[in-house]
Amino acid sequence: MQYFKHMIHFSFFLLLVGTLAACASTDGNSDSADNMEIYEVHRDGRINVFYNQKLYKEFLALGETPYRLTRIGAGPNGETLVFGLTKNDKKMKNPVAAIELYDGKSTQDSIYGEMVKHNRVYVFSNFKDMNTVRSFGHPNYMYTMIGAGPKGETVVFVLNKKNKKKRPDALIAKYKEHNT
Repeated sequence: MQYFKHMIHFSFFLLLVGTLAACASTDGNSDSADNMEIYEVHRDGRINVFYNQKLYKEFLALGETPYRLTRIGAGPNGETLVFGLTKNDKKMKNPVAAIELYDGKSTQDSIYGEMVKHNRVYVFSNFKDMNTVRSFGHPNYMYTMIGAGPKGETVVFVLNKKNKKKRPDALIAKYKEHNT
């Protein structure tokens, strides 16, 4: 009987250690292949790109980021691409998944994305749709919520041929989760 009690306690201990290890392995970067987040701010002929929500929010408040990778004229219409980097990524020792996505070295399409452009907030569920809006300036299909942005901007939920016929409730919920 005592043996089984020790085994149960040991099992709970292993479960706790495993849970803590899993929590410690995520740094809030949102740069993993399963849950990539991309944020863009189009301003003054630059496309500022972030893969970290905290860094993105700091940029919106301050207009600058401490660490960046700048590519002059690399945007689809000759804009300068500025990748905001975290302190850990500033030396570029390991590939940054978001930069690889922009460089075409990643095949991932499913993302959560926000783009601030023309005093609107565009919200995306895939990178292909984000490329379309970045290149052409507007989406082909959309669901719009006037005044729903953090500063009263119009929020445009970008859709595509596959999902254009239904309200994007999951994407709306994700947007609200990221902006509350």
